[in-house]
Amino acid sequence: MSKQDAFAKLEYKNKIAITLMEIKTAKVLITGGSTGIGYETAKLLKENGATVFICSRTAQSLEKAITTLNVYGTVADVSNEEDVARLIDEAIAKMDGLNVIINNAGIGRMASLTDTTIADFKEVWQTNVLGSFLVAKYAAKHFIQHNYGNIINIGSTAAQKGFAGGTSYASSKFAVSGMTQSWQAELRKHNIRVMQVNPSEVITPFLEKIDYTTKNPETKLKPTEIAHTILSMLAMNDVGFVNTVTVWATNP
Repeated sequence: MSKQDAFAKLEYKNKIAITLMEIKTAKVLITGGSTGIGYETAKLLKENGATVFICSRTAQSLEKAITTLNVYGTVADVSNEEDVARLIDEAIAKMDGLNVIINNAGIGRMASLTDTTIADFKEVWQTNVLGSFLVAKYAAKHFIQHNYGNIINIGSTAAQKGFAGGTSYASSKFAVSGMTQSWQAELRKHNIRVMQVNPSEVITPFLEKIDYTTKNPETKLKPTEIAHTILSMLAMNDVGFVNTVTVWATNP
């Protein structure tokens, strides 16, 4: 190897290292951060030097996660505008800034079209769509003021193709995709990267809550795979961004 090639290789390694080290400047708010994908993402980002703030509607699981992960956090319902305004203010105050939000909070109600109730439909949309909208809206005000930020929405493969029993859930995730694309078009001029992760089936407490029994769980995705995806998206040099990533299990 010539000296020129060796120098180029070293320079390349240094650039990668510097890019990855920028995670240490990340000040991240994760909704639904006390379990599942949110918890593992908080854990991985914290391990890589980020400052992390999580929220959840459930005080008991939230306090446990805050203590275990050594992160900041507060109880908040993302579908409540007053809660979201307070959440953003608290996150900024505790972390002395905010440059990443991860819209992870989400619920599911699975039923046939004729069995889907108005109450269930509204509940899913209030958390998955309205909640993501509110968190992004209040965070974007801060990001625009500082001409920088990152928004990551957790979608689903249900955001790409509906399924039997998925009237409320799939439609809500399609709406998340629509918001993601709208924000990408609107916020790029403010140096705000808007990204979406669409996981296929992931083994989390979410499945238990919808009474879904997983077949061959050892072959399915775990929250750590999605956390790694999010870390990789954030670690990319700010000159570029991955607008959408779909993550499938290799051989489910």
